[in-house]
Amino acid sequence: MATKPHQGVSDVLRFRYLGPHEIDELAGLWTAVHERHTAVAPHLEDVITSVDADEAWRRRRKQYLDWLADPNTLAVVAERAREPVGYAMVTIRESQQGSWDRGERVGVVQTLAVPEEHTATGVGSGLLEEVRRQLGELGIREIELSAVATSADDIRFLEQEGFRPFVTTMVCRISGVGAHD
Repeated sequence: MATKPHQGVSDVLRFRYLGPHEIDELAGLWTAVHERHTAVAPHLEDVITSVDADEAWRRRRKQYLDWLADPNTLAVVAERAREPVGYAMVTIRESQQGSWDRGERVGVVQTLAVPEEHTATGVGSGLLEEVRRQLGELGIREIELSAVATSADDIRFLEQEGFRPFVTTMVCRISGVGAHD
């Protein structure tokens, strides 16, 4: 449990781990992520075809269920006063040995969801602290987390949390190929 000094009971951040049968609890929080991605990435409209929030959740829900088939996947919800205020979905993958020694396995934060009304309240930091603790207990020493390139606030937050740019992923549309082939 992460707490700040002098917080009241209703301000205490608590963590709960979800199984596949509880995944629908994340739908509303995912919608906030989808809306944020859409808002901070208008430059991608000619490259990536956006879908509505319901379709985005349908797709992400399926991906979450696939990931949760692996017992090492973490779905952790942050709650204040028993209300969900954010979550992290974390997978573990084998490290790709190359130019860097990253250990045998790497934690990948697939989603860090904190709705705008809960930003700057310790939710994101608390979730990352909990993820670090859990992954550290598994002997994992590195975490990957992607952010939309134009989301300066998210990037600044992640840098404050100790993350550093590593790989830049570029995307482009292949002309003549439909979006829904």
